[in-house]
Amino acid sequence: MEALRVWRASSNLFGFGASRAATVAAAATPLYLHTCRRSHLRTAATAKPPPQPPQDRRRRSASSSTSTSDRDSIRATRLKKVEELRGKGYEPYAYKWDRTHTTKELQEEYTHLENGEVCEEAAVSIAGRIVARRAFGKLAFMTIRDDTGTIQLYCEKYSLSEDQFEQLKAFIDIGDILGASGSIKKTDKGELSVYVKKFEILTKSLLPLPDKYHGLTDVDKRYRQRYVDMIANPEVADVFRTRAKVVSEIRKTMESFCFIEVETPVLQGAAGGAEARPFITYHNSLQRDLYLRIATELHLKRMLVGGFEKVYEIGRIFRNEGISTRHNPEFTTIEMYEAYSDYESMMNIAEEIVTRCAMATHGKLKIDYQGTEISLERPWRRETMHSLVKEATGIDFYSFGQDVEAAKNAASGLPRIKVGSNESTSLQACSSVGHVLNERSRFENQIKQHNAKEVKSTKGQGDEDDYSYEVSLDEDFLTSLEYGMPPASGMGLGIDRLVMLLTNSASIRDVIAFPVLKIQ
Repeated sequence: MEALRVWRASSNLFGFGASRAATVAAAATPLYLHTCRRSHLRTAATAKPPPQPPQDRRRRSASSSTSTSDRDSIRATRLKKVEELRGKGYEPYAYKWDRTHTTKELQEEYTHLENGEVCEEAAVSIAGRIVARRAFGKLAFMTIRDDTGTIQLYCEKYSLSEDQFEQLKAFIDIGDILGASGSIKKTDKGELSVYVKKFEILTKSLLPLPDKYHGLTDVDKRYRQRYVDMIANPEVADVFRTRAKVVSEIRKTMESFCFIEVETPVLQGAAGGAEARPFITYHNSLQRDLYLRIATELHLKRMLVGGFEKVYEIGRIFRNEGISTRHNPEFTTIEMYEAYSDYESMMNIAEEIVTRCAMATHGKLKIDYQGTEISLERPWRRETMHSLVKEATGIDFYSFGQDVEAAKNAASGLPRIKVGSNESTSLQACSSVGHVLNERSRFENQIKQHNAKEVKSTKGQGDEDDYSYEVSLDEDFLTSLEYGMPPASGMGLGIDRLVMLLTNSASIRDVIAFPVLKIQ
């Protein structure tokens, strides 16, 4: 029996598979105690930079990067500093540094200090990158940033050796990675600071950071040099911390449902499990072409044949196709299969994954995405694809039975639908259920359909999709089915797009640390 399927070429997070029908779902830090007293030492007001203009990491277009000539000049100057340091017996690229605290731990532990108060008995050691630097005669202030936040370094000439204070003024630049140790104080202006007694250059930076008041604003450069982007725009790094939380929460959720995580081949003899152009490579020793996987489906189903009943894989998928704000040639998905279940089980898991990830990252189930408030409160609305299509178009495609042409004629008059084009919506027939006795003929028929499209594509007669690549029958997968695969349901979820939703990111490139880009 043929069922009629209509789908929008959109950015759906989920793909469901089941043996019956298809449906859709709506969418302590430890405390250290030290005796503290009022300091009679000299203090200085913390220099406050002017307020920074609001920044939007997704809409920056003008570049404020240092010109090439200035950059080369700065690099030459800093290389000279490296040689001078080595000439004085200092190695500006250290082996290690023992630190006692992160900046966040210090900010939390000593928040109770009063303005002008010093904890002389505190002995702390931190490390991080210098992101701001100010010198006033016999005083110098630096802001150091680590993975958890920032704190000020209060450097006073008489508290350091003469050699160290001069070294600080002459050799330390913004961007250097520094280790510093000393006590803790809060300035008269209320700025918690490490009162530096000793420091060491751990890594001498050779290239200048972007202007601190504008950050890295060239969008293309932000993607090409993500490491600079994260230094200049700390909120960018928060996106990838959120991504890590999401992946961790997904794994916890799957373990709570007793699923087993498996790993399947990235290099495959046949690119199967989806209709997509694969990347092709050649294995010299085996003297054969191999394909980067376009889906994990077929090997996960082999695991079901082998006796696993609940399996999933979080893995990278590769498709040699277009690039857009929602598409990247390599992306991450979770795909899962559960024996003896149907689509209802997959719906429950989908709700569980998304709501748990939202709670882990936001602490609530109402989030904002690009100006639209989305409620993830359960239960989600559940409808069949047919009922949703009828609701959107007013057409009951059940009434056409197997008459695909009549369905196409009815759909062709709808707004934004062009039958035979991928511009907005596609309508074609597909099998609703497959089993071992008709799987081979179904696959063979799909290959024939693809080959026909390939011929048209090479002649320039096809639609916008490029079908000028070969597909082959996965004989081993068909063999595995003949040993018997239990009835099962399955689902695929795009992790990149889920992270986009939970971080309010407009482009998939914002949630992939190093996206694929054109050659400069």
